[in-house]
Amino acid sequence: MRPASTPDLSVEVFLSLRRRFFRPDATPRPFRLREKRNTQDDPLDEHICDVLENDLQSDISVARAPGPLVTPDMVVHRPALCNSTSKDKLRTDSTAVIGLEVKKLQRGSSGNVARASGMDYNTTPPCGTMRIRDRRKEVLDVRGFYLFVCQEDVTGRQGTYKITGLVLCDGNMLNEDFAYYLSVVGQRSKEIGLGTFADGANRVRPMLIFANPLGAQFLDHHSTLIHPRVDLQTEHPGLARVGSIERAVAGDRDRGTRVFHCYRDRSSLSGEHTQHVVPFRHTDPFPTPRRSRTTVPRGRFILDVRPPRS
Repeated sequence: MRPASTPDLSVEVFLSLRRRFFRPDATPRPFRLREKRNTQDDPLDEHICDVLENDLQSDISVARAPGPLVTPDMVVHRPALCNSTSKDKLRTDSTAVIGLEVKKLQRGSSGNVARASGMDYNTTPPCGTMRIRDRRKEVLDVRGFYLFVCQEDVTGRQGTYKITGLVLCDGNMLNEDFAYYLSVVGQRSKEIGLGTFADGANRVRPMLIFANPLGAQFLDHHSTLIHPRVDLQTEHPGLARVGSIERAVAGDRDRGTRVFHCYRDRSSLSGEHTQHVVPFRHTDPFPTPRRSRTTVPRGRFILDVRPPRS
């Protein structure tokens, strides 16, 4: 039987990572990573899985992606609830199961997070609903969350790093169009028989760019949970609601806006003022570059010669 107030898994994940990667005063806590083995290998994803497996409550399990090109990177779930809850309810129940995708960023020479105005999501668009499979290989749709972290080297300590910005957000803040998500991750056609000898192929793979929450200055250099619920602090006294983000739905006035709420660890706020934090409110705060429908040509090789014109 489900407990009366089962904690939201995104909160459990956030608080676990907050404690591991930051000290109580919110300064970064250094950690070590093994060396990267190949292009697809990601030691940070592995480390995050290890942290969650070790730190989360015993009723919570972490399932890792079976390969490097599988999304999400991991699924955090309560097996007992998943085995006793219908698929329809699991789709929206973030106390039972969530998909978790990790997005690692670095800082540029300016000190700002790289790709602030939009980052690569490779071949899978972000979404607040993710499609996975159950043990029978049948479709199972679950709530999707995205973990953005800015990883930096610790000076003078090889193999040691620190996280200087962290956002765990509801995927719906990035995109809630599940039909579009399915259209991209499903089976697509590719072009074959290309070129002079017909041995070429074009995979026609999309390369997607969506918002980067750490591109917003008020989220960088903090650890923040962004969630649709406005009352999480009532169930989790360790959280303090510090503000909200409102996003306008594009192309449809009738659908209005979506509001998401920002939470931080109460211990990271100034003690005497914790109860009197004035929540911020930002509307469409993520920087977006001016984009064109046409692609940029490949870089041109300039050779320093000047043949005569015909």
